Amino acid sequence: MSVLVSPSVLSCDFANIQRDVEMINASNADWFHIDVMDGVFVPNISFGFPVISAISKHATKPLDVHLMIANPDQYILDFKKAGADILTVHYEACTHLHRTIQAIKDAGMKAGVALNPHTPVDVLQDVIADLDLVLIMSVNPGFGGQKFIKNAIFKVGQVKNLIHRRGSRALVEVDGGVNLETGLELIKAGADALVAGSFVFNSENPTQTIADLKALS
Repeated sequence: MSVLVSPSVLSCDFANIQRDVEMINASNADWFHIDVMDGVFVPNISFGFPVISAISKHATKPLDVHLMIANPDQYILDFKKAGADILTVHYEACTHLHRTIQAIKDAGMKAGVALNPHTPVDVLQDVIADLDLVLIMSVNPGFGGQKFIKNAIFKVGQVKNLIHRRGSRALVEVDGGVNLETGLELIKAGADALVAGSFVFNSENPTQTIADLKALS
């Protein structure tokens, strides 16, 4: 299977967001990656429900929604209504993680769990069989354009091993500092999906950059 590419719309031109959504629609990208930040769990604020709903109206590919927020449980149904297809919560933000995962699935979405750079993979061993996605953060969450943390490559291999041992079908996604060089290393380690924001939208030809990422596999 070729690697899935999920451009992060956090890095798009907000004054021309429909144009950039249509660019992703027409590209080789697989998903739209949407980062939701609340200024509490991470020191930044991003999209709310109206923006996600607007993107959903024009998007022809699944919305891969990444919640970097405190108390995500209370908003699960709202994200479903806004158009989320995949909903990823942070392990660090969920006191009752198994219940959160089941609530996401009961709402009709695929469920993912994200791990911050300092969080060990082993915390997922009791829920990995219930997951559709594991998101490895290769930067500290909150801002785009950060330097890639190389330990993420090792963590991808660890997650892949855990998935195989537990008979899970979860995909491994990586978010942060992804470019052609780091992307290739991550794919070799077992990554199934790559999130790319500034690398795509700051390039001269975003459509070609997406195609180049797809071609890595």
